[in-house]
Amino acid sequence: MASPLAISASVYQGNVFKRALQLLPGLFLLFAVGWTGKFLEQSIGRYGKAHHLTLPNIEYVLWAILIGLFISNTVGIPAAFRPGLATYEFWLKAGIVLLGSRFILGDVLKLGGVSLILVAVEITVSLLFMTFLGRAFGLSPKLTDLLAIGSSICGVSAIIAAQGAIDAEEEDASYAIAAILSLGAVALFTFPLIGHALGMSDTSYGMWAGLGVDNTAEATAAGALFSDAAGKVAVLAKTARNAMIGFVVLGYAIHWARKQHRTGIANKAAFLWQKFPKFVLGFLLISGLATVRVFSPVQLSSLANLSRWAFLLTFAGVGLDEHQRAAQARSASVPGGCCRGVSHRGPDARTRTRRQPVHSLARRFSRRPESSRSHLQNGDRRDASPLPARAREHLVDPTPSVN
Repeated sequence: MASPLAISASVYQGNVFKRALQLLPGLFLLFAVGWTGKFLEQSIGRYGKAHHLTLPNIEYVLWAILIGLFISNTVGIPAAFRPGLATYEFWLKAGIVLLGSRFILGDVLKLGGVSLILVAVEITVSLLFMTFLGRAFGLSPKLTDLLAIGSSICGVSAIIAAQGAIDAEEEDASYAIAAILSLGAVALFTFPLIGHALGMSDTSYGMWAGLGVDNTAEATAAGALFSDAAGKVAVLAKTARNAMIGFVVLGYAIHWARKQHRTGIANKAAFLWQKFPKFVLGFLLISGLATVRVFSPVQLSSLANLSRWAFLLTFAGVGLDEHQRAAQARSASVPGGCCRGVSHRGPDARTRTRRQPVHSLARRFSRRPESSRSHLQNGDRRDASPLPARAREHLVDPTPSVN
């Protein structure tokens, strides 16, 4: 008879194999879309040279995004492709790490030093400006802080990290994420056009894109859409910006802990390490190894090509996932959609009524102690549920469906 350890090992291997199989359809779609974008770029270039025509040089980045947008907005993305499609964020981080092979450490320190100064200015201005806008529009304090953190650091990742740190509600995080995704989609196409219209240099534009676009994927794509050199600078500036996430989130966590008289963060060093984006260290490690010439020229060329392929999968994923993210943004903007509404504070600082769907109220009631429902067991059904009578008539399953 097989031992329990052997059975557990076989079950684990089976689960890993099953998860790997689930990733294959989406990975194949990412590769197909990315390769098609690269093929179109090269084919148009060859056709122009062969026929002595001056054709616009449309980068593979834009082709991959456009093809992905076309697929997601026409035939749609089947559920079987979504697990593999979600890996594009992993390819983004892998591409950034491998991009370190194209920088020597002196260039990193030079541009990184300038980036850090500009990042400090950008973070300060963004936090102050978003806080002012939040108060001017009467948003709740925590929603305002999530918007400020997301717009100043690294978009959705910063919002998710800050939500738990400041104990924000899901509705506030949903609205903040929806706003960041909407701005990222607009910036992806407007930044390159503005940069070319203003005649910006690769370095200036790359720095602007890295500091101005919130999500790392959109910032990388916006830089690459301008030029390859601008893409490198945008990644470096965005990486320097991402490195500040732990410090900003920690500051807000301490602020809200004191404001709500809660116990603060005991181990601040562990908190910073938990929030710190580890791929930044990988980027610096590869750059350091390239600086001391651990890699041969052939190996450096291979690492650079791997970085381009990783970004190719990333840009394909940005286009394919943009429709889904836009749907989430639209759902977040509708009370009763993917969130529970939003808490607004007017000039009188009194909270307005929140509009909540049935399933959120049902979950809240299900977590109440037994003492609050004892009268229900005694046969008295009056006020047994916080749900109004009309809502109880339509309540079938309190658990929201997940597509």
